[in-house]
Amino acid sequence: MSRKIVEAAAAVILRPDGSFLLGRRPPGKPYAGYWEFPGGKIEPGETAAQALVRELTEELGIEADRYTPWITREFVYPHAHVRLRFFRISGWHGEIRDIHHDALVWQRADKVDVAPMLPANVAVLRGLTFPDFYAITHAGEIGVGAQLGQLERALAGGLRLLQIREPLLTVEKREAFAREATRLAHAHGARVLVNGDIALAQHVGADGVHLPCAQLMQLAGRPGLPLVAASCHNAPELARAAMLELDFAVLGPVKETLSHSGVAGLGWERTAKLLEDIPLPVFALGGLQRGDLEAAQRTAAHGIAAIRAAWD
Repeated sequence: MSRKIVEAAAAVILRPDGSFLLGRRPPGKPYAGYWEFPGGKIEPGETAAQALVRELTEELGIEADRYTPWITREFVYPHAHVRLRFFRISGWHGEIRDIHHDALVWQRADKVDVAPMLPANVAVLRGLTFPDFYAITHAGEIGVGAQLGQLERALAGGLRLLQIREPLLTVEKREAFAREATRLAHAHGARVLVNGDIALAQHVGADGVHLPCAQLMQLAGRPGLPLVAASCHNAPELARAAMLELDFAVLGPVKETLSHSGVAGLGWERTAKLLEDIPLPVFALGGLQRGDLEAAQRTAAHGIAAIRAAWD
């Protein structure tokens, strides 16, 4: 017999340096001593956002005033089946106080040094390692030399996630470009995914593969690479990415694009609807500029992905 799902809101409270707040569950609670993101149950008649604001006041003594929805994770504990709606909080009033937990600590996703973590939060920590911008190459359009020059400048400016997508290059030129782009990216601490070609990703030492939607829908299981992402355009494709436990997805086009002139985009309202209850980070794509980041995150997108705007 299935148990009723407990709906809850959880807060990823972020400081400008990228660190986030964790609390340790007090004695007498299930999983006492485990670390978690602050939050709690959504009460009858509350929205998830209303529950988030209330819980942060009750648990930490702060009033959240800048927050956006993010991912939704379900987890079956021995004592409950929980659906956690995570929000990212970037602004609040008041001084954070330890009201509910028996300890609080600021951590970074690439160096969490407290344990144990609640099992439901492992995937959340992985999602927090991704930046909010995902750049996509187009060396086949502008030339390999020009693209490598733009890549070097972008990496020096902080780019940390790159997709190599080069359908116009020959096999030999694509391999040579992918190898050099991967070398440059790794020298700056950035991660690289190769579009559609698992063997090439492995051959050039990339971090993973980005699956086109057709390839995504044909796979029976997740490819054996550290990072796997996919392009999605609709709910079934997003569901498939979630079922395969991919690291992130890209959804689009949100707006009309130069490469698909005359094709209407999803729009922000439809994008938000598609991203409800999605358990993995999703980048919005299609006709977007860096200035669209705030609008994208209001729809629950993790960030934005772009080709041309990545190299402006």
